Amino acid sequence: SFHPRMSADADKKAKVGGKNGTPSDMTSAEFYFDTNSHFGTHEELLKDRMRTVAFKKATMGNAHLFKDKIVLDIGTGTGILAMFAAKAGAEHVYAVESSGIAHVAKAIVKANKLDKKITIIKGKMEDIKLPVEKVDVIVCDWMGYMLIQDSMIATVIDARDRYLKTGGKIFPDSATLRICGIEDAEYKEQRIEFWDNVYGFNMSCMKENSMSEPLIDMCRPEQILTNFATIHKLDMYTVKAADLTITSKFSLKSSGHDFCHALVLFFEVDFTHCHKTVKISTNPRHKYTHWKQTVLYLDEPVPMCQGEVLNGSVWMKNEGTEKKKTVIKLSSSFKGRNASTKQSRTYVYN
Repeated sequence: SFHPRMSADADKKAKVGGKNGTPSDMTSAEFYFDTNSHFGTHEELLKDRMRTVAFKKATMGNAHLFKDKIVLDIGTGTGILAMFAAKAGAEHVYAVESSGIAHVAKAIVKANKLDKKITIIKGKMEDIKLPVEKVDVIVCDWMGYMLIQDSMIATVIDARDRYLKTGGKIFPDSATLRICGIEDAEYKEQRIEFWDNVYGFNMSCMKENSMSEPLIDMCRPEQILTNFATIHKLDMYTVKAADLTITSKFSLKSSGHDFCHALVLFFEVDFTHCHKTVKISTNPRHKYTHWKQTVLYLDEPVPMCQGEVLNGSVWMKNEGTEKKKTVIKLSSSFKGRNASTKQSRTYVYN
């Protein structure tokens, strides 16, 4: 995943080089493994208008929640969210970043004459001791692909429990994970059946790997075949690490006559404390976000007539030493006019 997160291996040593404070003295190995230092990563985030404009509205559009407050920005990247908070009237912002981009963030903050309002702290949030006992507000782009993949939810939980004042605010503070069915014959053919004949060679053994890997991609609104079912909700004030194992049943009703080739995961997050709730949505009917949607191809397409229902269950969990591997176990059953099917598959995204 190229989504920038505060991973445990991201705290590389980087010296400031050049008058603009760029990490030019990083070795090629450090730059390769420290993906959070890649400028293209942050360019994509900043150009994601759904994401960045929502954070701007939630902060600068709600100055009454930031005026004279102490703010903690986790995973500050280029410092954009910290600067929004400072412009909204925060007394001071402590902006934490584990990757080498922290040096660039310092230069950006200084160039915008906000270095007296914002302190950039390089390090992993879990290992840092802030120079203040408590903060009034935590700001963090904590969402990952399919909400939990390579996310910073556990990091926010740690910071919340250690530093957030009673009655303090988290931006954003709630999330909903949803699922729906789509028609996707053309792209499934390109992605899966492709392996049968690759420049004249049989590589069909790759099909299993391809089927078991979730696809991060944009779906078109006209592909949507069913309603949206909610499979998980998160409240960032009460969530615990154990809540990041997701188990849910769902039912999806067809809105037309077509084949369901895949099930799709997407999420919405809300800034509920704003004067008017601000939302970021990765709904396939909405505009592009860098999170896109997560496509899980079914082994066999399901021929659904209007009003027919596909029932299923999903289990999701982040695994591995750094919780970067997301495992999804999906089962579905369908009994319709033209077919009856039962399917199950385990998907893994690294």
